[in-house]
Amino acid sequence: MKDINEKISGRYDRIARIYDILEEPMEKMVLSRWREELMYELEGKILEIGVGTGKNIEYYPEGADITAIDFSGKMLQRAEDRAVRLGKNVKLMLMDAQDMEFEDNTFDTVFTTCVFCSVPDPVKGLREIMRVCRDGGKIIMIEHVRSEGRIVGALMDILNPLVVTSYGANINRRTVENVRAAGFTDIHVENLWKDIVKKIVIHNVKKPHIRP
Repeated sequence: MKDINEKISGRYDRIARIYDILEEPMEKMVLSRWREELMYELEGKILEIGVGTGKNIEYYPEGADITAIDFSGKMLQRAEDRAVRLGKNVKLMLMDAQDMEFEDNTFDTVFTTCVFCSVPDPVKGLREIMRVCRDGGKIIMIEHVRSEGRIVGALMDILNPLVVTSYGANINRRTVENVRAAGFTDIHVENLWKDIVKKIVIHNVKKPHIRP
């Protein structure tokens, strides 16, 4: 797994300088609006998984207690530069979403935007989110997923190896299914753009620990 993590993070290091340019069409078409609206749902102690170049930072609520992580050092550096430029106070940390350094139940709200296409083991990463988010906390995800349309879905499957190799992201992830596989049960899903960009809201209901 370490080799896979390094390979994927290395791809993001490689494209960090031009990442925002590559993402601009999707940003204008769908994401910028939803990034801003998502911020109104954040509360308490907040964790952003996969901050990338920091596209969400300009929308962070003033005075919010936000920690943001990413596993690409060069992407994180661009996020740091953006936070300074915008005068935003955020704790930025180099960290793998699959193996976070935080204690259990550290955060009230966890959010992601187009991240779980890139986490090498998405179910493991989602279970880590369950662990670090408190019982009763909220997890909000805006993610692009594989279309269930016969033609579009098949095309995404065909193109996926090329996109992963060049870019690091999987365009055919079934993230809603991965959320369920991670053990979450209180899940609400909304289509934001066709059936490809979805908003997934999870209320983090943890099963009680039963001593043997």
